[in-house]
Amino acid sequence: KPVLKMLGDAADLNGYLVARDCALGDLAVAAHLSALDYFGEVPWTDFPSAAEWYLRMKSRPSFRSLLSDRISGQPPVSHYGQLDD
Repeated sequence: KPVLKMLGDAADLNGYLVARDCALGDLAVAAHLSALDYFGEVPWTDFPSAAEWYLRMKSRPSFRSLLSDRISGQPPVSHYGQLDD
């Protein structure tokens, strides 16, 4: 959980994790978080700044295809596919 606070603080400070523009690192971190989010294992309500950053990342056209991946026999949590459009 300290990592989620750090991510939120970085996004608040920079716009993205390390700069004003999205970088490869943002996509890599968001992709890893996506695996946890699929199962509902990320306490987004406790970390609103990280949640807002992740929602922006999920809404990027380059990231959306990842959200359509499914695990056979295990559907994602209801909020997994929600986008910031």
